[in-house]
Amino acid sequence: MFRADKKSNFQGPHQNQQTATAGASKENAKAAMILIHGRGASAQSILTLANEFSDPDLHYVAPQANDHQWYPNSFLAPSEKNEPGLSSGLQMIYDLVSDLGESGIPKEKIIILGFSQGACLASEFVARHPAKYGGLAALSGGLIGKGDHVPPDSYSGDLEKTPLFFGCSNIDPHIPKERVDESEEIFNSLNGDVNKKIYKGMGHTVNEDEILEIQKLIQNVTEA
Repeated sequence: MFRADKKSNFQGPHQNQQTATAGASKENAKAAMILIHGRGASAQSILTLANEFSDPDLHYVAPQANDHQWYPNSFLAPSEKNEPGLSSGLQMIYDLVSDLGESGIPKEKIIILGFSQGACLASEFVARHPAKYGGLAALSGGLIGKGDHVPPDSYSGDLEKTPLFFGCSNIDPHIPKERVDESEEIFNSLNGDVNKKIYKGMGHTVNEDEILEIQKLIQNVTEA
C-alpha cells in the first residue's frame, strides 16, 4: 500500500498543479483546512465552501487535480486501477500537510475536508497516514478500492481520537451506504472519533446540517 513520503520526490499527474488559498495567511492562522474537490470540479469551486465558515483565524488551501479528477475509475475499483492518479493525489495531500507544519500549523490543527471523489481521497489519506489531526470531514465519500468490501485489517495505526465526520445520503448514486458504514468501522478500529450521519433522500450534495458539523470541527481546533 502506497504511503506518501516527502523525501520520495514522487512525481505524478497532480504534482505540478496549482493550489488555491483563502482566509488568514499561514503565518497568522490558528488552524488550517485542506479542501479536496470532487471529480469534474476545481480547487476554486471547493474553496467557495470557506464562505460558509467565515472563520478569520483559518487558513484554507485547495489543491487542483490534473484534468479535474484525482483518479479515473470508481473509488470501488481495485486501487491499482486508479494509479498513478491515486498515489499522486495522496502525495499532494501529504505535501500540503508537511508544508503547513513547516509554517507552524501542526497536524492537530489541520482539518482535511473533501467532497465526493475528494472525500474518498481525503479518507484514504487519513487512513494510510494515521496521526492526531484537527479533523476529517468526508462529504459523500468513503475509503478507496479493494472491490465491494474493505477488509478490516487493511489499515493500521492510531488516530488518537481525531474527530471524523462522515455525511452521506442513503440514496447517493455514487457512494453506497455500505462503504460509508465500512469506513466508519475501520476508522473506529484506528482509534478515531467517528460521527456518521446518513441523510434520507438527500442525493449527491452538501446540506446545512453538514456545514454545522464542520463548523464544530473548526471551533474545536481554533479554540483549543
